[in-house]
Amino acid sequence: MPATTEARNEIDYVVQQIVLSPSDHDFFDQLIPAIRDVSKDGRGYVLLQALSQYSDDREADIEKICSTNHQEFTSSVNQLLHVRESTVNLTTEILRLNQAIQESTEKLAEQKRALVESRGVRQNIDDATHALNDCLEVLRLANQVHDLLGKKSHYAALRALDELQNVQIREVTQYSLADMIQKSVPATKKMIAEAVMTDLNTWLFRIRETSQFLGEVAFYHTEQRRTRQKERAEKFNYLSNFKLNTAIELVSDENIEFDTLDNEDVQVDFTPLFECMHIHNALGQTDKFRADYAATRRQQKELLMPTSITLIDSEESSLSELLEGIAGFAIVEKATMQKAPGLRSPADVDELWDSMCQTAIALIAKALHEVDNAEMLLKIKGVIALFIQTMESWDYPVGALDTFLLTLFEKYAELLKRRFSDDFQEIVSTDDYMPMPINNLDEYEKVVNVSWYIPDKSSDELRFPCVLPFSQMYPLCCIDIRNFLNQFYFFSDDHFQQPRVIDDTLKTALDELLSEKVCRSLVERLSSQYLGQIVQILINLEHFEIACQELEQLLVAARSSSSVGGSIVLYATEEFRSNKKTAEKRIFELVNSKIDDLIETAEYDWTAHTLEKEPSNYMQTLTQYLSNIMNTVLLGLPTEIKELIYFDALSHAASMILSLPLSPDVKKINPNGIAALAKDVRFLSDFVDTLGNPILQQNLDELQQTVALMQAESSDEYYDVSTRNKKYGRVDALNGPLLLEK
Repeated sequence: MPATTEARNEIDYVVQQIVLSPSDHDFFDQLIPAIRDVSKDGRGYVLLQALSQYSDDREADIEKICSTNHQEFTSSVNQLLHVRESTVNLTTEILRLNQAIQESTEKLAEQKRALVESRGVRQNIDDATHALNDCLEVLRLANQVHDLLGKKSHYAALRALDELQNVQIREVTQYSLADMIQKSVPATKKMIAEAVMTDLNTWLFRIRETSQFLGEVAFYHTEQRRTRQKERAEKFNYLSNFKLNTAIELVSDENIEFDTLDNEDVQVDFTPLFECMHIHNALGQTDKFRADYAATRRQQKELLMPTSITLIDSEESSLSELLEGIAGFAIVEKATMQKAPGLRSPADVDELWDSMCQTAIALIAKALHEVDNAEMLLKIKGVIALFIQTMESWDYPVGALDTFLLTLFEKYAELLKRRFSDDFQEIVSTDDYMPMPINNLDEYEKVVNVSWYIPDKSSDELRFPCVLPFSQMYPLCCIDIRNFLNQFYFFSDDHFQQPRVIDDTLKTALDELLSEKVCRSLVERLSSQYLGQIVQILINLEHFEIACQELEQLLVAARSSSSVGGSIVLYATEEFRSNKKTAEKRIFELVNSKIDDLIETAEYDWTAHTLEKEPSNYMQTLTQYLSNIMNTVLLGLPTEIKELIYFDALSHAASMILSLPLSPDVKKINPNGIAALAKDVRFLSDFVDTLGNPILQQNLDELQQTVALMQAESSDEYYDVSTRNKKYGRVDALNGPLLLEK
């Protein structure tokens, strides 16, 4: 009930406002909303009642007013009727308008509901479209990742995946698609990592296949540098003191640019490695990648090293392939350190290098027994030296390889000694031990050039054919000695850090060869009974002594600057010098033996009844023999040696002749026997006079004085000390009385 009263008061207030409107326009502005409001609430009748009540109240007021003034009232009533009629019309119009308003209001409400509904649908469509576009962008990026993987654009794929994960997927977190893609991201990252590692392994495989060729190119470049350095040294002699990889050589060669890893023969592209590094760095797997890469390189190193090699192939291909492969592998490692700092630690690279060097050294040492040829070993050393110089230019330590070269040198020296020992042995054993005949000037100059020999005459004064004092073995041995020296020093060509070892070993080896293979062999042949051979051996020994003295000077000039200074003394020099005495003694022995044989043929008749008119046959033969050997067999000997032989031979002959009358078989000697002996002694003395050396007569003093004593008319002179010392001072104190007795 209170609510109804309240509604009624509200409508009364509305009616008051409508009626009191100042103008028709305001009237309608007040009326129409009021009609619309009551129509919605279903209270139209209340409004009509309120309007009717207002009309009745106004009529009552009018009647009250009109009772006082009828005319005015009548007039007012007419006006009121007129107003009422207008009001009725207006009411009808209002009702009609209300009906129209209600109808339009319902349509409007329906349209509004449709509009609201359509706006909701459109918003849903917009939201769905936006969500769909976001999802499509996410799917596009997801597909792009796989497309990039298919194109091997791994780093771009990873960038796209990061954008997908960190940007695009946040727009669709409310959808299950986001969860699915988010869950697939780790697998996709793993797929990218595996794909890039597959590419890297392919690259590493190609690198392993290319390593040998890369090493071959590096070796060729080093060989070219050697050639250029030799050419520069020929132009400027002081440059010969600077080896390959020295600062001077590097500066001299710096205008020649050559990239071992990028040239017309080989190109090594590190892009796959860089990409793999970037991707693993982006994935936060740098340490894992570094460890995996190191393990892979260790495996490749193991695959690179064979189980065995051979050193006896004609081109040293097995050794070259091994060292070229190691060089290529190590160059890639050093280049990786330079191009990708942090990926390969110096310790890892040095460890791999040391391991490869030790394995290579072990393989070569194991196969070294196959090599029995010095030239082949020199080629092997050349390959190793080329490898050392190549790797030294890449700043790798080569100390172990330099040390191994000492082992090779020892083997090389042993092979040279063995070969030249056989050569010397053959030369000595096949020599004819005769003065060497020379047919023409060309032969003469060749012999003089290779031998340590100073001719007595110039080549213009010589007449061909002629003979040289030494036998053919001497120039042949000189040639071998020179070859031996050269081949020893060949080992130091290009690269060898121990030249002093060569100097010391060469001296020792040369001493051994000359002493044991030449000198000893010559001395062994002194047992020959052929005097001419012994004489030729003596002449050869003398020339070998001169050759040794020249060799000492040559070794001093040829030795390296690192060797200790001072003179060099070959023990072989003294060997040849001392064995010259042995040869001379052997000559004395043979000559004296022949003298003994001749004197043994003497047939003195110590009690002859007649005088001999001619010297004994043995004496004539003896002097003829001495004359002949001096003018034939001993002709090539130096004068002092020939005189020494004469001196010894005459002394020996005198002693042997003197022993004839002293023989126990001779019991008595008569003047005819003494006269025969005296004739032979005078004949011998005359022969000695023809030699033109008065000193040689001293050898006959005892013999001559003894014969004179035997011919003396009185023996008292001998027992007179003063007379004996004057006339018979050389007569033996025991032999004199014995002969006087006979």
